[in-house]
Amino acid sequence: MPYLTIRQIRHEMCMNKLKELGCKVVSVHDVMFIVQYSLDDYKIEYLYHITPDNKYYLERIRPYVVSAGVFDSEEEVVKIIEIDIKQFRNAKNSRNFESFIEVDKEISKAVRAFEDLFLYYNISSEDTKLIKKQIDNFLKLLNDVKNKSKRVFFEKDPESF
Repeated sequence: MPYLTIRQIRHEMCMNKLKELGCKVVSVHDVMFIVQYSLDDYKIEYLYHITPDNKYYLERIRPYVVSAGVFDSEEEVVKIIEIDIKQFRNAKNSRNFESFIEVDKEISKAVRAFEDLFLYYNISSEDTKLIKKQIDNFLKLLNDVKNKSKRVFFEKDPESF
């Protein structure tokens, strides 16, 4: 029983931290939580839930879907959300913010289209290799753009470069 009490206290502290950041937190049966944040006209939303092995799975669901990972504690989830909000606040200052959001939504659509392609059609090995080559080219392009661009956020290092 004390474990539940300690967990509940830790949970309340985390919810308070999110509210201090300006987030609204919606609980779904105390195992799934929707965290909403408004950045001017943009809504940023996260979904996290407690897995059966007491881990925390987090994903950003708005303005586009991206998995943030699995974490050992709710405090880690709050820290990731806090950094993500700071990154969006910073990115919002860019003249290219709207374009960035649109491109990211298109990338998300492409991921879904590829999954549908794989799950609904028998794709040849040659076509799979062609798609893989295009993805490799795209990733190289992203790296090239990163290398010639000025870094503007330093509180956390990128995870994919």
